Amino acid sequence: MKKKILFVCLGNICRSPSAEGIMKKLVREAGLENEIEVDSAGLIGYHEGELPDPRMRSHASRRGYTLDSRSRPVRLSDFDTFDYLIGMDDRNYDELRRLAPDTDSMRKVHRMVEYSRRYAHDHVPDPYYGGTEGFELVLDLLEDACAGLLEELVTSESDNRE
Repeated sequence: MKKKILFVCLGNICRSPSAEGIMKKLVREAGLENEIEVDSAGLIGYHEGELPDPRMRSHASRRGYTLDSRSRPVRLSDFDTFDYLIGMDDRNYDELRRLAPDTDSMRKVHRMVEYSRRYAHDHVPDPYYGGTEGFELVLDLLEDACAGLLEELVTSESDNRE
């Protein structure tokens, strides 16, 4: 059964589309496109229809990632569609839990850093108002956490088959 992941940040122009792009590449490289679906959304619709921030796209491109999704707000139907709704920071996490229509939906909400393996950050910071270092840090954190998430998905899937 296909696992569906929705990455969420505030505006869906920096962190969540980066997580989406990184995860899509990891899924493709693992040959799991038919088993894992990835999308991203924001808690606000201010940037709806826009491409990710040009600075984020530039930094991601240098690492081999394509960020070409269009910003969209989180919808109530996302709680039915997705198995995981993953917030980049506590504000995203708390708001997703508040929006969740029931307890089963609340169980689908996670923090991105739950899947970190190498970094001990308690959130993925918003690089929007910062400089180059902020965008690079976000990519470092997301590469680590996406790899951890993929590892967990593959491990749990193989456990379910046994």
